Formats: sequence, C-alpha cells, structure tokens
Amino acid sequence: MTSSQDNVVSHAKVRSLRDAMTKVRTAETDRSDGAEELLEAERARLEMLAEELSDIFDEAAKDDYFIFQLAPSRPPRLWIDITSHVALGRDRRTFRFLKDTRLGRAVIKETNDQGIMADTVTDYIAERIVERQRMLETEWVSEKLQSEKAPQRQKDKKKSRGIGRALFIFLLGLAAGAAGLVGYAWFYNPL
Repeated sequence: MTSSQDNVVSHAKVRSLRDAMTKVRTAETDRSDGAEELLEAERARLEMLAEELSDIFDEAAKDDYFIFQLAPSRPPRLWIDITSHVALGRDRRTFRFLKDTRLGRAVIKETNDQGIMADTVTDYIAERIVERQRMLETEWVSEKLQSEKAPQRQKDKKKSRGIGRALFIFLLGLAAGAAGLVGYAWFYNPL
C-alpha cells in the first residue's frame, strides 16, 4: 500500500523574487557590456578610417563647409559634411557612405575595404570643393558682367526716358489739337 505522503511531489527549488531579479540584472549587464563592446569596435573602425583620411581632412579643414567629426552617437558616425557621413552596416564590417537629401538618404558607397572607402570619401571631398569653386567663380563672373553692363543700362534708361518724354509730349499735343478742333467746332458752328 502506498501512503498519501508518496503522492506529494517535493519541490527542491524554492522560488525567490530577489533571486530572479538578480538573475535578470546579471543577464542585462552581460547584454549591455556586449553592446558597449560592439559600439567600441565600431568606433575604433571609424577612427581608423579617420586616421587614414587625416591628411585629406587637414587640407580641406580650411573650408567651413566640412565637419570631419566622429560623433559619439549610437551608432557612431564619421561626419564629412552636414549632409554626409560614414557609418558601419548591420554586420559591423561594411563601411556605408551615406548622404541625406531632400528625397531621403542615399548610399554613395558600401564596401568592406577601408582603403576603397577612404578613396571614395577623398573623391567626394574633392568634388564638393571643385563644385564650390565653380559656384564662387560663377558668382564672380555674374557680378563682373553686371558691373560692366551697369553703365550701358544707365544709357538705355536715359534713351528710354527721352523716348518716353517725346511720346508724352506728342500725345499731349495730339490731345490739345483734338481739344482745339472740338472747341472750334463747338463755338464756330454755323448751324
């Protein structure tokens, strides 16, 4: 015969909220430490890219258009100018050169090779500098042409004023003549 005590299952493990909270905190700390290590690894890869580009950054730093800053963000980003930056892809190995536009974010280049990314960033900086120089030259040429045309415009204005005055005097004479004919017809009408 079996006794009623044999049917009772004994629980060797006693549940404790304190022990469960300690277990959750430990797991969370391990995850956050792993995430911090990944962020540090990303930051280190971007720092190596920045070091490779340091000579380019020094040359182009005279232009206020460029930022050249490794932002302490999540995820870390190496900012080139106000609209473009380099970040790492989801695999944390791929460099992604991104540009924010009015139409959304565009990927300029995506590569695992740090040298290729450095070349791409260098070409981008060179293109922006040349583009800005062209824009400044265009403004200079436009101002130069406007300053040369200013005396001609003044002469044209004087001519148009003279023509306008002559037209006004002609119309005034025409109106006076018409008024004279009407007056003559009115006062000297033989009827």
